[in-house]
Order: sequence, then C-alpha cells, then structure tokens
Amino acid sequence: MDLEKHPAAPAPVAAAPAGLRASDADRDRIAEILSHALAEGRLTPEEHSERLDSLYALKTVGELDVLVSDLPAGATAAAVPAAPAGALPAAALSGPVETVVAVCSSSARKGRWRPGARTRAVSILGDITIDLTEAVFEQQVTEINVTSVLGNVEVLVPENVTLRGYGSGVLGNFEVLGEGGPSDPQAPVVIVRGFALLGNIEARPKPGSRLVDLAQKLRKRLDG
Repeated sequence: MDLEKHPAAPAPVAAAPAGLRASDADRDRIAEILSHALAEGRLTPEEHSERLDSLYALKTVGELDVLVSDLPAGATAAAVPAAPAGALPAAALSGPVETVVAVCSSSARKGRWRPGARTRAVSILGDITIDLTEAVFEQQVTEINVTSVLGNVEVLVPENVTLRGYGSGVLGNFEVLGEGGPSDPQAPVVIVRGFALLGNIEARPKPGSRLVDLAQKLRKRLDG
C-alpha cells in the first residue's frame, strides 16, 4: 500500500459572480477589449461609441460582460477566474498610472508629451492644466481621473478627439464641453472621470487645435 502523502490539488478559484458590483478594473478590462475590437474592424466607430457610453452607466460585472459577449476576447474574459486576494488588479498590470498633484500650487502637462492610458490628477487648493492638444497618443482610449478639493482642474483636447465625461460635484462644478460632438472615427477617445468638492473640473476641446493624419498613424501602428 502506498502511504506516501500527496498534496491536495488547489481548488479552482470561482469566477466573479455576474451580480457583483463592477470595479474600475472591471471597466478598464472591458474598455480595452472594445478598443482592440475597434482597431481590428470588428466594431464600427458608432458601435464602439455606443458600447463605451454604456460601459460607465452599467453597474454589475454581468452587465459589463454582455457588452463584449460577441467579441473573441470577451468570450474568454467572462471565463477568466477572479484574481486571488492581494493580487494586483488588471489595471495596475497594464502600465503605470501617471499622477499630477497640486497642493496650494500649480502643475501642468502640456506640449509634445506622451500621456499614458491612465492619468490621475489631484488638486487641493491648487491649479492643474492637462493639455492634450499636442500630445502623442499611443493608445485608443486615454482615461483621466480627477479629484478637486477647493481647486481647479482644466483638461484641453484637440477638436477631433472624442471626449466623454463621467463625474459630479458637491458645492463644486464638473463640466465636460463638446461631449458627443463630431470627431474623426479613428481619433483617440479621452474619458474624464472626476469629483469636485468646492472645486472646479472642466474638460473641453481647444478651438483650432486638431490631430492630423489619425487614420494613417493608426494603420502604421497596427501594421508595425
């Protein structure tokens, strides 16, 4: 009789329940799948726009998965088990988050710079300007998370970039101008999410500023 003890096989980790409230990492995962589908031609710009709008209005993991259920990555993503406790979220694994902070001061990102997929801006009694009008976009979707407490944050984008905003204010102002306006179908999408407490957050296109040759640049990046 073989009395040698063998370690028990680890129990499989259950997938996240469909009724679980969605996190920012869950939404980032779905947004990335939608972006790849747009670049591959599986979604039209109109379909991509509609699904991206729904993404930040839905509440549960199951509702988010429906948005990508007809896409190759979406079919496998729904079966991926939830990460074990203590593991880094998917958003953290995809790259660093650039942070811009102004406390009783001013800070700016402008000129010819390369914004990451995610930027965090925190203004406390300060002023922050994030100017994307001359930026070099290396991804389809760029997300900016803003917190303003007795401060002011301004986000400027080119006229032909798709701009969307999701936020609120308490005795403050959160405003996205030019949202839903005409844009180049191949242009980057800039999402501004924020919360203003006795502060001001404003995102808007800069008149006369445009990104040119977007379709050609995107094709070269995909071919390369």
